[in-house]
Amino acid sequence: MNKKNILKISKSLIKLKQQSPSDKKFNFSFDSKYLHYQSYLRDFSLDQYKLFDELYNELEVDHSIDGLFSGDTVNKTEGRPALHHKYRSASPDPEFDFKKITQSLLAEIKKGGYENIITFGIGGSYEGPKLLQELCFKASSAHKYFFVCGPDKDEFNAIVKPLLGQKNFYIFSSKSLATDEILTCLRWLGSHRTPHNAAVITSNFQAAKKLDFSESSIVLFPESVGGRYSIWSPISLSASIESNFSSFLKGGNAADILLVNNSADSKRYKKLLKTLAFSDIWFNNYRNKANRIVLSYNWGLRSLADYVQQLEMELLGKPANKHSILKKTGQSIFGGFGSTAQHSYFQLLHQGTADFCADIIFSPMATSPLSSAQAKGQAYLLATKQKKSLNSLELNNGNAPVNFFTLKHLTLPALGFLLATWEHRVFIAAAMLQINPFDQFGVAAGKKAANRFIKKNHQY
Repeated sequence: MNKKNILKISKSLIKLKQQSPSDKKFNFSFDSKYLHYQSYLRDFSLDQYKLFDELYNELEVDHSIDGLFSGDTVNKTEGRPALHHKYRSASPDPEFDFKKITQSLLAEIKKGGYENIITFGIGGSYEGPKLLQELCFKASSAHKYFFVCGPDKDEFNAIVKPLLGQKNFYIFSSKSLATDEILTCLRWLGSHRTPHNAAVITSNFQAAKKLDFSESSIVLFPESVGGRYSIWSPISLSASIESNFSSFLKGGNAADILLVNNSADSKRYKKLLKTLAFSDIWFNNYRNKANRIVLSYNWGLRSLADYVQQLEMELLGKPANKHSILKKTGQSIFGGFGSTAQHSYFQLLHQGTADFCADIIFSPMATSPLSSAQAKGQAYLLATKQKKSLNSLELNNGNAPVNFFTLKHLTLPALGFLLATWEHRVFIAAAMLQINPFDQFGVAAGKKAANRFIKKNHQY
């Protein structure tokens, strides 16, 4: 890393910042078996891209990527590798072989004739399985699926209590098994949980035993798999009961192969990732666009924004590295189901004074003509400067940088490819920002603060 070169890059970026926002666009498209991408990035051009690419090389980001996939200790503060990608490998190690790890328990669930599958989890243990189950939903499903995050008794009473007279299978998901929300749900469930109708997915075998889970119902995953990456792990057990979960992993593996290989397709894919990461950093650090809205225009992806929100805001929500030229880390992510959002907060997006970026995702093969038109129309309107109108009240901003993702089919492999791509985007951004995306001391601090009040009040 040459500090003089980095300082030179910094001065050039500041010079671009000082110029008036430009109508120049970085027109880039990417196409693969699963995904088509088109950039609509006003005020981001080849000038910015080249400078960030120089910084990418100075910071040896390719070396960081190699370290991640080689199992190096990339989480320096906690002294761990980050091995979630091993679940996606075409030939996974036994510890990461999802099918072998879960097959006996899945067989028991399928034979049990259960009416309802109820998953208790929070954070990644909630957002990931819920997103997958919503995509996999079929009216003809053999089971009904429910997700409970646990802190409020009213949630338990509304979702679980009416089901207690039915034949239920309970899945408890907690890496540490010290998560207050999950332990509270265990107490509330009481004797309705038996050795035969429940399983726990965790990294803490001893804690599971102390909570009276039988060994056959304990499904382990390694400490090296972070919660916001656990969608690839047995945490997604419920989504694999009636779907071909291996196809989801296959889609993620296809993205990994493109990232680590050196083919022409891989180079094009890496340019996609750089375009996403570089533009995110540019708009946040140099154009004060601290917010990014994520909109999905397929009902099966209605929780995608919630999943992405956790992924990005936990990974990039860190203090700035004092040695970095980039002083703003992650953007604030919000969003949801696009068609609903259009009738709630889009007025501010189109004519308000807030600055933001946008990611729009849809699949034309699984949506109505109206949803498809809405996705394309909103992308165009957000990104395109409107011609002057005789009525100034009708003018839209047209100043939002837009990333437009089209899933060619709304399937588990396509979602796997998209989510792995999103992870790669964020990992590259973290390397550029020189921060550790794998620790989460802020989350831990919040838990400790709550525990102090629990002890003080002696009640839940």
